Amino acid sequence: MPQWLSNQLMRAFQQKDLRQVRLLNDCWFFYRTKEDAKQSRLTAQQDL
Repeated sequence: MPQWLSNQLMRAFQQKDLRQVRLLNDCWFFYRTKEDAKQSRLTAQQDL
């Protein structure tokens, strides 16, 4: 997880800002899904 995202998530959690926590959580899952897809493509290319 990028440090900036971790910092913002901790801040939102401490401030009990549920809307911000949900938004940042969605950002994390989007980022992770994107990175997983990129890694899968790289692995598939190496297998060729």
